[in-house]
Amino acid sequence: MTAELVRGQNHPLSQVRLEIRISAGTPIVAAAALSDENGRIRGVEWVAHPGAPTQPGLEVSRQAAADHRLAVDLDAVPEAVHRVGVLLALPSGGPGPARFGAVAAPFVAVTGLDGGEIASYTITGLDTESAVVALELYRRQGAWKVRAIGQGYAGGLAELLTDQGLPQARQLAGGIDDAVARGLARSVQAPPPRTADGDRSRQAAAPALGPDQGGTAPQGVPPMSPYGGQTPGAPGQPAPQPSAYSPGAPDPSAVTQPNVPTAGGGPIDYSHPRRRNAAPPPPAPTAPPAAPGQPAQPVAGDATGWSMDERLYNQVWGMFEDLARTTAAYRSAVDFAESRMDKELEQLLSDPRSRIGGQGDAAREAARARHAQLVAQAREVLDRDLAQLMAEAEVVEPALPPAYARWDNPVWHAYRVPMEIPMALRLGDLHLPEADRIRIPMLVRLPLERGLWIDSGRTASSDGSLTDGHAMGRLAMETAVAHAARLLAVYPAGDFTVHVIDPAGSGAQPLAPLVQTGVLAAPPAVGAAGVADALARLTQRVDLVQMAVRGGAADSLPPGFDTSQQLLIVNDFPHGFDDRAVNQLRYLADEGPAFGVHLMMVADREESSAYGPLLDPLWRSLLRLTPVADDHLADPWVGHAWTYEPSLVPPGSQVLQQVLTQVAAARTKYM
Repeated sequence: MTAELVRGQNHPLSQVRLEIRISAGTPIVAAAALSDENGRIRGVEWVAHPGAPTQPGLEVSRQAAADHRLAVDLDAVPEAVHRVGVLLALPSGGPGPARFGAVAAPFVAVTGLDGGEIASYTITGLDTESAVVALELYRRQGAWKVRAIGQGYAGGLAELLTDQGLPQARQLAGGIDDAVARGLARSVQAPPPRTADGDRSRQAAAPALGPDQGGTAPQGVPPMSPYGGQTPGAPGQPAPQPSAYSPGAPDPSAVTQPNVPTAGGGPIDYSHPRRRNAAPPPPAPTAPPAAPGQPAQPVAGDATGWSMDERLYNQVWGMFEDLARTTAAYRSAVDFAESRMDKELEQLLSDPRSRIGGQGDAAREAARARHAQLVAQAREVLDRDLAQLMAEAEVVEPALPPAYARWDNPVWHAYRVPMEIPMALRLGDLHLPEADRIRIPMLVRLPLERGLWIDSGRTASSDGSLTDGHAMGRLAMETAVAHAARLLAVYPAGDFTVHVIDPAGSGAQPLAPLVQTGVLAAPPAVGAAGVADALARLTQRVDLVQMAVRGGAADSLPPGFDTSQQLLIVNDFPHGFDDRAVNQLRYLADEGPAFGVHLMMVADREESSAYGPLLDPLWRSLLRLTPVADDHLADPWVGHAWTYEPSLVPPGSQVLQQVLTQVAAARTKYM
């Protein structure tokens, strides 16, 4: 299964001879750079580029092209090399675009020699940059991994290579430009085009940028992040949960206000990264014809895909993108209106003749009136787009399958244990203050690629609405149980196993649905001995699977070995944990997801501060969720602070017990 990466995520590589396939939709230059353990390129001989296309273990294209295939042999790179970076740049001085924000988001895939994709990455969030480090292959504990980077440079290759520590950066960048300009060498056959399934053509407002803003959009915004829009050490998204956006030109329906120029360039593909399949998709539902002058009536599943679930998944992503874009357009227009009014008032104050008297008052009123008119126009467009999104949400939400649906959706009353794993899982809802009534499902791909941290601290709510530490801890544990129950419910019988560590037994009441229905692998581990035993078993499992996979002997696992996905819920951390247990947790968070072991922490970070920087890598590797509404997630396109709301069971509902009872019965039958 291909790993679809977002910025900062990594994935293990089971092969050393690889191809890097690049698709950009416009001619770009592709290069590859070797670097040492400090990320430093030691010399020009460590860079493969069109003027010198082969270096130890590397071969790149000799010309600028829309599609590239780069060859990598990790066994052939020098021992001093710890990283291999894939570099992309727009040709300088040519007739083509000068910034990545004006072209489709580049797509990069790491494949085996048989063409099978290992990992892919759509490089989003670029604007004025003309060069980017797409991804890197790096050594870790004797093995190789791939990490999505997406670090862009407005100064082009010269700035990129300088940042990588190359002393001759500007000379080499100039040489590469000359080699491309002279058209050195042969044509390289382009790889087959990527399948365009998952495309969703949407028409919504793109940010309208005024001259006071320099015509740029926010840069360097990380994916879905649990740290107020920053992703330490990276990249759910998330995210992403996860996000896939590309800033660029507005589409035909972009908002334009008087004297507000919009970003230029060609059409941009905002769709979610592609999925490859072998058969054409079934036709999507079609909406009835719209009345003249009226928008088309929304239909659930109108996005393309290979099944109704995939079409709904892509449609939810499209709604998320639409809301992000139309809100960005509104905020940009308001910012421009305010900037324009401030300048006009400043000019009035700078002229002594207009400071006093009726003429000055009239000018100030005129400036405020123009401001109000611009804001009103922007709000009218926003309200129009929000009305269409609201209508779409009203038809999509009832049509969602259990994996995507809220707990109050009637679809759960017809629940049956599935026969196969779904594409994604709903972890909650996202919304923005300008559109408080519209809730976009927060979907994350399965299997999980990051662990989850349910924040039980008093600061978990940005408005401080719940300050009782005990109440917050109980609600955080109930949130964890709801997420675990959903994971159990969407996996086939016997394919998902849940373990619980509850050192002091403080989570007994929230854990009751899991314990009483018998879906847990064993009773919750309590006390220091229980903590040590549970962690030892799961770390040993990761070690065993890791050795089998890396040794190419996955079929040699012991008879009766449980191959199901494993989830460990840890409550009341750090109580009952010593330094060894903390290191084991860090190991599970880092290495576990790639080998079927996932971590869900229920903890207050402030209570863990005694461990100091020891725990920082652990927190950075987890996606922070809150048991109450909180605006701590940011998208990678414009950096909106999205408010996250967890998916909880309605008070008094028995749906959780009913679903878990079916899961337990199916598991017993399976065993």
